[in-house]
Amino acid sequence: MSGPLPPRRSSDRGPPPEVPGLRALTSLVAGVVVIVALYFGRAVLMPITLAVLLSFVLAPFATSLRRAGLGHVPSVIAAVLVALCVLAATSVLIGAQVAQLAGDLPRYEAAVERKAKTLHEETIGRADALLRRATAALRHIARTPEPPSTDDRSANSSDRPPMPVEVLEPRPSSFQLVQRFVAPVVSPLATAGIVAVVAIFILLQREDLRDRLIRLFGVRDLHRTTTAMDEAARRLSRYFLVQVAVNASVGTLISIGLALIGVPGALLFGVITALLRFVPYVGAWIAALLAVILAAAIGPSWWMMIWTAIVFVAVELAAGQFVEPLLYGHSTGLSPFAVIIAAIFWGWIWGPVGLLLSTPLTLCLVTLGRHVERVAFLDVLFGNHPVLTPGENLYQRLLANDAPDALAQAATMLEKTSLEAWYDTVMLECLRLACDDVARGVVPPGQLTAVRTAALGVIGELAPAGSPSVAVAPRKRSKAEARRGPLNDTAHEAPDERAPVLCVKGRGEFDGLAATILVQLLQRRGIEVIAVSAERYLRRRGEEARISRDKVVCLVTLEWRESPPHLRNLVSRLQALSPDLVMGIAFAEDRNAARHSAQTQPEAAGPVKEPAIGSFAALADACAEVLRTRSMLNETGNGNGNAGAKGNQQIAKAL
Repeated sequence: MSGPLPPRRSSDRGPPPEVPGLRALTSLVAGVVVIVALYFGRAVLMPITLAVLLSFVLAPFATSLRRAGLGHVPSVIAAVLVALCVLAATSVLIGAQVAQLAGDLPRYEAAVERKAKTLHEETIGRADALLRRATAALRHIARTPEPPSTDDRSANSSDRPPMPVEVLEPRPSSFQLVQRFVAPVVSPLATAGIVAVVAIFILLQREDLRDRLIRLFGVRDLHRTTTAMDEAARRLSRYFLVQVAVNASVGTLISIGLALIGVPGALLFGVITALLRFVPYVGAWIAALLAVILAAAIGPSWWMMIWTAIVFVAVELAAGQFVEPLLYGHSTGLSPFAVIIAAIFWGWIWGPVGLLLSTPLTLCLVTLGRHVERVAFLDVLFGNHPVLTPGENLYQRLLANDAPDALAQAATMLEKTSLEAWYDTVMLECLRLACDDVARGVVPPGQLTAVRTAALGVIGELAPAGSPSVAVAPRKRSKAEARRGPLNDTAHEAPDERAPVLCVKGRGEFDGLAATILVQLLQRRGIEVIAVSAERYLRRRGEEARISRDKVVCLVTLEWRESPPHLRNLVSRLQALSPDLVMGIAFAEDRNAARHSAQTQPEAAGPVKEPAIGSFAALADACAEVLRTRSMLNETGNGNGNAGAKGNQQIAKAL
């Protein structure tokens, strides 16, 4: 397969990295202002946020009632009233359970005192005895004089006993009693009322608010805005509904288990567990710690504490490792790091309410960052999808000279894809990034050699067991080639004239790696191949540079973008020596540039009319196709005279 050489570019150096300026400073100041506003405005913002999230939860329920024929306004009011009734019932249940547990505590006073006495004797008692013995030993070693007598001073003191003093508080009035008991309840009731009213209006004017948000973000990009809002609504609704269902189920199982064990307040601990599970990772274990402490204190033996811990561990592991991944689709869209940081941040800003709202609020921010470019860093920091492509990840590991980790990542991907597909996607992208960095001059020679060596090690580990190794006859190397390392002249080269495929690798820094991959893929197809350096055909003349017409010649280089003069000279000579030259590997953008150049400037392409092949698998298939075509022509007695033209036609059809 042949390809045009795009015109040489003067420089491929990328622009220098931007220095943070006024825009970065403005973003930083805006972020600080937002955090300060969230902290000092929590009394107003918390009820509004709760109302917005409650509207996401109740929206599917209200929609179902509306479709059932209840009407828009009645369905919204009914949904909010049901939510308020559930919250009120939960609050009453918690209060009743706390009161019952407090009333039953005197019955367990003896068990608590016995456990406390045992713990005191085993821990503090032993420490006190040891301390007393140490103090007595020190006093015996260093005796101190007796203090002076104070009889004279005592004689002068008064013998009158102290006068007792009693402070009597006035009896509170009826209004004060009512105020004392009602005041703690007023603030939660006021917050609940604000949340209910705001949620009702959000549900009633949901479409109008959606249109206003679209107008706020801009009507020029309706698709992106609509997609972001729909995704946020879908994620939040699914998250809350599934979380409520799972937490309620876990709380029910905990209550049943603790009741069977005999732990008092089993229903209370079930409700506490269901509520605290909204706090990610640590909420359920906080509830377990409280229940275990109570069981250890009041149980006649330590078995009640052990069985309580077993119940919590079994139920939580089953819910966290099996049920939630199945219902959530294995993820909420947030990384574990994001969940922990969000819990710390929102807990600091809004207290316990912030802990409960940390995950849904962060989920909204990540969804916003996925669709709004200016806050895309939120999706990068807190999202759970990989931020580096497999090719970028491989190149980063090679730059860090971490070949074992790069090989482990390759082995993981090869469990789901083939070796050829991995070479054409991951390794090819890695080579493109490496070539770009070399063109920009940002890779020092020592690191360049380390990258090539690590990459060759990974490729060698991926080679099939028992594959033959090919090496070229040694030749004298120039100083420039010596600095490039051993991969540009000796890897996979041998003077084996019986091999039907001749792989000619260019002068590029990573052309040796590309040739090594092609040799490996051809060997997997059962095709013998010899690999030689381009210097054989650039510096030699006559018989030394002749190529047998029986061989398929494949030029492997990654320098199509730069198109140096020596590459154009090499292509011209190889085309003159071989009628069916196969050329690769060209990156996607280079192939497009070559096609455009061939269409707009046909005279610039010279004798080459097609772009170079853009993948390792296609390059190996092209060589195999030429061999197959020649074999068919030889069998029909047509000889090799027309093998080149017909072979190229077969390759074009195959690709």
